[in-house]
Amino acid sequence: MRQELSRDLRAHAREVGTFLKWLVFAAVIGVAVGSVSAAFYHCFHYATRAREGCPWLMLLLPMGGAAIVLLYRLCGMEGDRGTNFVLVAVRENAPMRLRTAPLVFLSTVITHLVGGSSGREGAILQIGGSISSKIGRWMGLDDKDSRVITMCGMAAAFSALFGTPLTAAVFAMEVVSVGVMYYAAIVPCALAAITGLWVADFFGVPATAYALDGIPALGPVSLLQTIAMGALFALLSILFVLGMHLGSRLYRRFFPNVLARGAAGGVVVIALTALVWLWDPFSFDYNGAGEAVIHAAVEGEARPEAFLLKIIFTAATLGAGFKGGEIVPAFFTGATFGCAAAPLLGLHPSFGAGLGMVSVFCGVTNCPMTALLMALELFGGGSRAMFTGQSLCLFAVSIAVSYMLSGYYGLYSEQKIVYSKFRPEFINRKANEDEPD
Repeated sequence: MRQELSRDLRAHAREVGTFLKWLVFAAVIGVAVGSVSAAFYHCFHYATRAREGCPWLMLLLPMGGAAIVLLYRLCGMEGDRGTNFVLVAVRENAPMRLRTAPLVFLSTVITHLVGGSSGREGAILQIGGSISSKIGRWMGLDDKDSRVITMCGMAAAFSALFGTPLTAAVFAMEVVSVGVMYYAAIVPCALAAITGLWVADFFGVPATAYALDGIPALGPVSLLQTIAMGALFALLSILFVLGMHLGSRLYRRFFPNVLARGAAGGVVVIALTALVWLWDPFSFDYNGAGEAVIHAAVEGEARPEAFLLKIIFTAATLGAGFKGGEIVPAFFTGATFGCAAAPLLGLHPSFGAGLGMVSVFCGVTNCPMTALLMALELFGGGSRAMFTGQSLCLFAVSIAVSYMLSGYYGLYSEQKIVYSKFRPEFINRKANEDEPD
């Protein structure tokens, strides 16, 4: 009996030690990654304001594309696969190079300075993952702890940039292997996300929030309307993912040389911008992240063709080798489509935009729990209409329908779909596995 009690006490002491260890590690990662994320935010927005003030900078798009390719070539990272490397680092403990952080930082700023269409979360996940992975190796962490600390970096970076700590913590645990949550990382990821948020707030990074109008009460009619919207968002998610992958394949086919590919991508984006001007003179709505358009959609105003044009612009940008991410463009696509489609089903356009943002996010990332928390954090505090538990049920239904009907497509080809979306069946396949190369 004494031996068993002594063994139990030692085991409990080890568990307490592990808990205290992760308190310290999460704080270190939150401070380090949060600080870099804050610097990235300010550089990102400075580049955006500079481009908006000097539209002629868009003429430098071909040079910007070529410069990004050359940067990666000079640093020996010409084969970089972006966020996919972060997923592999978590699942297989593959080492991430520290140089990834400054490279993607600078390349994303260049992309937005010259008017490429991309987001920022792809860069920030790579920045957070590479910094935390390197810190973990400096600390001499073992295989399992190294994976957890990489997730901490992802959570801290995402939280610092968007101001959504719950979303960030769950996203880091959910995105790598869909159907299997890394619950052992819940405490360190949550603490790293909160610390990253505090650091970003200290450096003046505002949290992302939107005020929705027209949120309906939960009832049979609103439920059916929301299910229909979720099905439409699932189809839109598939279109978005296929568009991103098609853009990359077309560039590889017609421009085998990566340097020529980067320059050609710049020319294509300039040409697309000129075409948009034919019916909307001097519009730059589809260059950059498009955050102003997202806010307008949430206010109930969006052009019906905006969602399709954003897909085309983003595929033309990222497929050529520019850097950034696809999540903010997915927000743009979902918000503008939802705003335009909701009135056709009898829903308020602002509510449709909010549904579209989180439902398309879910469809392209296969992360339903993250999307649900995102709805709560993005809309729960600033909605002009009453945002209640019943309102959240409508978001949950749209997200669930989008998740189920979007199939096994996804932005990240290294993402594992562990369980079937249609039955409790183990499938363990990668996203886009049946898609042609």
